[in-house]
Amino acid sequence: MPELRSVPVRGVELNVALAGSGPAVLLLHGFPHTWELWTDVMAELSGRYRVIAPDLRGFGRSGRSSAGYDARSLADDAEALLTALGEPSAAVVGIDAGAPPAFLLALRRPERVRRLVLMESLLGTLPGAEDFLAAGPPWWFGFHAVPDLAETVLEGHEAEYVDWFLRSGTLGDGVRPALRDAFVRAYTGRDALRAAFAVYRALPESAARIEHATAAARLTVPTMAVGAHPVGRALEHQLRPLADDLTGHLIEDCGHIVPLHRPRALLALLGPFLAADRAPLPAAG
Repeated sequence: MPELRSVPVRGVELNVALAGSGPAVLLLHGFPHTWELWTDVMAELSGRYRVIAPDLRGFGRSGRSSAGYDARSLADDAEALLTALGEPSAAVVGIDAGAPPAFLLALRRPERVRRLVLMESLLGTLPGAEDFLAAGPPWWFGFHAVPDLAETVLEGHEAEYVDWFLRSGTLGDGVRPALRDAFVRAYTGRDALRAAFAVYRALPESAARIEHATAAARLTVPTMAVGAHPVGRALEHQLRPLADDLTGHLIEDCGHIVPLHRPRALLALLGPFLAADRAPLPAAG
């Protein structure tokens, strides 16, 4: 089992799961998840790496704040967490709401990110987003964005709401009961919901931060984009004009919650990609 530690970061206490030793791998979850999203991949990764899986600010057992939920601020949290744990750099893996902060960290501070993996997300409204948004944004984006509405309507019905995302995110398969119950607990109560929805309420600011950052820099970190259903290759298409070194993959018959729905397929991609920066340097000749 991972060690759980509370780490003070930029005014909040982040709940962080730690496992293994070696080069650091930082895993950033999305909605409606916690660090436990990574349960099925952590055991294998921790055989070669020091795996760091926080609950994002406001999520799970991490501290809540009145601000700091835009992608730039969450990227700053991630960098500060690495510093607090004594890690000069890490491979960074982000999915859903964890992907834009991972992207901005790699774009702005490439010396802190050895390799970058982004899954099932969009980077604001950068070109390529239309591949996913052709029929308009998903309905919950607007619902979550209205201050005080979603948390008021959903209080007392959190389990049913989380269940919908867990089923749809696994193409109807769902997740095992212990994980399902952990996610429901993490999103129960008006304050927990409000903190989670703050990420959606910060989406315009996040999009502006991404647009500004990509106008000033290219993504030089070796990057892998992983798509499934429903985002597919939209994220890869957004990254293609920005990245110097990009590999794209689409996992077939896989729902949005890739690390729980198809962990073996994900590990088959992560293993070689993360191991590439551990290869010995060629001999001087």
